[in-house]
Amino acid sequence: MMNAFSQAAFGVCRFSAHAATAALLVTAGATASFAQDDDTVTIGYAVSKSGPNAGGSDMTVTPNYELWVEEVNAAGGLTLPDGSQKMIEVIAYDDRSSAEEVVRAVERLATQDEVDFILPPWGTGFNLAVAPLMARHGYPHLAGAAVTDKAPDFVQRWDSSFWFMGGSADYVDALTEILVAEREAGTINNNIAMVSVADGFGIDLVKAARPAFTEAGFEISYDKSFPPETSDFATILSEASSADANTFVAFSYPPHTFALTKQAQVADFNPPVFYLGVGAAFPVYPGIAGGSVEGIMSLGGIDPDNTLNAAYRARHEDVIGRAPDYWGSVLVYASLQMLGESIQRVGLDRAAVAEELSTGTFSTVLGEETRLEDNQLRAINWVGQWQNGQFVAVSPTGGDGMAAAQLPKPDWD
Repeated sequence: MMNAFSQAAFGVCRFSAHAATAALLVTAGATASFAQDDDTVTIGYAVSKSGPNAGGSDMTVTPNYELWVEEVNAAGGLTLPDGSQKMIEVIAYDDRSSAEEVVRAVERLATQDEVDFILPPWGTGFNLAVAPLMARHGYPHLAGAAVTDKAPDFVQRWDSSFWFMGGSADYVDALTEILVAEREAGTINNNIAMVSVADGFGIDLVKAARPAFTEAGFEISYDKSFPPETSDFATILSEASSADANTFVAFSYPPHTFALTKQAQVADFNPPVFYLGVGAAFPVYPGIAGGSVEGIMSLGGIDPDNTLNAAYRARHEDVIGRAPDYWGSVLVYASLQMLGESIQRVGLDRAAVAEELSTGTFSTVLGEETRLEDNQLRAINWVGQWQNGQFVAVSPTGGDGMAAAQLPKPDWD
């Protein structure tokens, strides 16, 4: 019983890809009539297919779930330790960008649908919302699209949770290192204007940024949070422009990132450092920005010379019909590869799979020896920048798969 929350509250899709991945829409009442097929492995997830989170989910999470299922089933299914294979069947719900609905959907997947594995939602806040449920019902929680400094604490609390995007301090420290170098080079002044969405993602990042920037000798001359539903940033940009800051930092979700870009162009707000949150690493972002993206910075970035990543991006574009993002997509896909390899080694027992994920070494699109440290992925690119049409990983001087940061940002075209 789910607090009288009916099946009709969800958009539901269940499919099995025996020849090609195809979705069969079913009515809510019909869903319960499906019997568990011993020849399949049932995987469920709830993601934002509508509402303000849909853009991020549809870019970073859902396409990689679909790509992985397509590739696994095209190869005959998930391989078990005895060499046999089982096709993947999927049950997917639309959480409608509601934390309450994503919790209810995960509860239903675990208790009513009784799926074999549950894949996580998009977003830090939503992953934190479902983490206790995933642990209580014994499902490995592959948080591929969640940034949190509390991951070490969460691992202690929920030892079957796995965190693939690092913590806020990691991203902020890497950005601070670049800013310090640019200040020493005389490219920027000592002032930073900072805005953040009042959500788990923004709150976590701004809490890490305030002490990091201050300890590095910067003055935060403007510090403003905004509600997730904000779309008009004219006042915020005007106030940030008046803060005498050469560095503008926004810890934002895609709708805010896109709006900030367009409205900054209209206001001719063009500081030497223009750093945005989620969405700036999306392949659609250059179109949003009217092609004027050179020098814009954000989280993530790729090494364009990494052949494993290049092959993954080509497969994604071939199967999904569009490119993945330049940050979280590859992390989400790698987490699924690790899940598949764990099942091949230890079978479908969820506790055994969680143990294998925690201790094993895997061959993924991130590298031939991908492993977690204390249930966390640490080999991540932290800062990216648009350079010559690509969103590349950067550091103050470059090297080790990264380019040197190029600042100041050019004027808007």
